[in-house]
Amino acid sequence: MVTYRKHRKRLMAEINVVPYIDVMLVLLVIFMITAPLLTQGVQVDLPKAAANPVNPADTETLVVTVDRKGNYFLDDRPIDPEALQAKVAAILRLRPKTPVMIRGDLNVPYNEVVKAMVVLQAAGAPSVGLLTQPPETKRSDKVK
Repeated sequence: MVTYRKHRKRLMAEINVVPYIDVMLVLLVIFMITAPLLTQGVQVDLPKAAANPVNPADTETLVVTVDRKGNYFLDDRPIDPEALQAKVAAILRLRPKTPVMIRGDLNVPYNEVVKAMVVLQAAGAPSVGLLTQPPETKRSDKVK
């Protein structure tokens, strides 16, 4: 008795990655388009000052913004002074070492920034920092 073996084709054990690359490219394009749309904030022109940068700590920083109209924002969300005081007081009770900063618009009257500082002091903030923007350096300063 003679047995014949059929010659079968070997199974291919490789994965075709071309469809996965196509999916990754589409996701990359989607994220590149949507990422700039997700960043929201309050438009504030910060004063320029040659101040030292704040220590980057592991803790979150509370940032209170005062825009040119004197409106208050906590983490870029509008808030009235009473609610600001209550919210900051609650946060500082939970995390007493949380740094508190004020971003005041360049064109806002100084009185409005001081009012925000008083609200934060009443909320229990031991100290309040002022955020600024570094001054623009001249081209000749960079070359040296």
